[in-house]
Amino acid sequence: MTGLVLPAAIGAQLLAHSRSELPNEACGLLAGSLAGGRATRYHPARNVEASPLRYNVHPEDLVRITFAIEDAGEELVAIFHSHTRSAAVPSATDRRTAMYPDPFYLLASLADPDAAPERALRAWRIFRGQAFEVPLTIG
Repeated sequence: MTGLVLPAAIGAQLLAHSRSELPNEACGLLAGSLAGGRATRYHPARNVEASPLRYNVHPEDLVRITFAIEDAGEELVAIFHSHTRSAAVPSATDRRTAMYPDPFYLLASLADPDAAPERALRAWRIFRGQAFEVPLTIG
């Protein structure tokens, strides 16, 4: 697994959700095939932090979405959140709090509010506090 493949419609959905949550960060989970690195569905979640600087998937949403992913025979492919003013690069807090070694971390930057998904989204692997960018294919 070298990169993440994201349908264009999901890329647009991620940015729409991110913009709708301003001034706070948006978050959610992506389902699909982890082995193939392919996302097929986005599950928006509530940011329990309600903050422009931090995100934390609401525990009720995490349980509900996790069961929905498993019930559909899919896997957790990526954990998504937006940065309201900074680049789509994991912050020190993002790297420190990353708890899932297998899924990708997908970030959106709203620094340019009109940016297309190809410019606003970036995919990462985070392991033991280190972030490694991976190829992201949208289309």
